[in-house]
Amino acid sequence: MMRGIIVGIVVLVAAAVGWLTFDWYRTTFGGEPFGEPFALVDQKGEPITEAAFRGNPTAVFFGFTHCPEVCPTTLYEMDGWLKQLGPEGEDIRAYFVSVDPERDTPDIMDSYVSNVSDRITGITGDPDKIAAMTKSFGIYSRKVPLDGGDYTMDHTASILLLGRDGDFFGTIAYGENADTAIAKLKRLEKEG
Repeated sequence: MMRGIIVGIVVLVAAAVGWLTFDWYRTTFGGEPFGEPFALVDQKGEPITEAAFRGNPTAVFFGFTHCPEVCPTTLYEMDGWLKQLGPEGEDIRAYFVSVDPERDTPDIMDSYVSNVSDRITGITGDPDKIAAMTKSFGIYSRKVPLDGGDYTMDHTASILLLGRDGDFFGTIAYGENADTAIAKLKRLEKEG
């Protein structure tokens, strides 16, 4: 019985922290486009700006193509959730923004993203412009040296959800329950 009470308290505290975080974001950024304007390129090498995040509900994930687990898993899951939504989620636009533009050229992004989904668009560009975009979107990323001179990237692993006006709508955490993620996407489609 005591174990059940403790689990209940932990669940309530987690829900309260989640709500307070969401409420803070909504109060701080509510109604305003999230992030600063940017000018990058998509996986086809075509110019893309913050205008792509307007007019439709949007899901944005920041990662990199050399990522061993988190990025391919997240892209695969996001594609699956969008497919599961079917026509109910057809207005949602999805983007994968590279935090490693030194290696993630448009060609590499195109090959990587196209192998996973035809619903997700890759975004890359000048490293300084990517750094400015990630910072304005509140995304953490850092190059981590590896043995032998190689490196990996440490980065925020949540999917950002943006409403039709580009305003912050919520997040889907890495490893979040699929039913919860789909419910969030349905809500984004309906209310975002």
